[in-house]
Amino acid sequence: MAETREDDSPSESALPFVPEDWPQQASTKLVSVIDSLRAGTTGPAIRISRAIVYGLVALILLLLAIPLLIIGLTRLLIGSLDSGFLWFLPGLEHNKAVWVAYLGLGTLFSAIGLLLWSRRPRRAAQPAPAA
Repeated sequence: MAETREDDSPSESALPFVPEDWPQQASTKLVSVIDSLRAGTTGPAIRISRAIVYGLVALILLLLAIPLLIIGLTRLLIGSLDSGFLWFLPGLEHNKAVWVAYLGLGTLFSAIGLLLWSRRPRRAAQPAPAA
C-alpha cells in the first residue's frame, strides 16, 4: 500500500535540482532586470526633460535680465552725468544728461548691431528659391 502524506507541501526529494529559496532568487533576479530596463529607458528621458526645463528657466531669466540690465545701465549713466562723476563731462543739467546718455547708449547699441549685421551669412536675408 502506498502511504499518503498529510501535508501537501513538496518534499525536497521531489525536486532535488531546485534550491529551497528559489522564489526569493527569482524575485531578486526579476527586480534587478526590471530596474536595469527602467534605468535604461527612463534615465535618458529624465535627463532630457531636466535639461529642457532648466534651459527654459535660464532662457526666461535671461530674457528678464537683459532689459533690467539696460535700464540699470541707463540710470547709472544718467546719474554719473548728473553728478559730474565722469571727468570728461562736467556736471550736466538733468535734461541734458538724459539726452547724452540716450545718445551714447543708442550709438553703442547701433554699432553692435551693425557689427553683427556685417558678420551675417551673405544669403541669410534672401528667401529660399521656389521649387
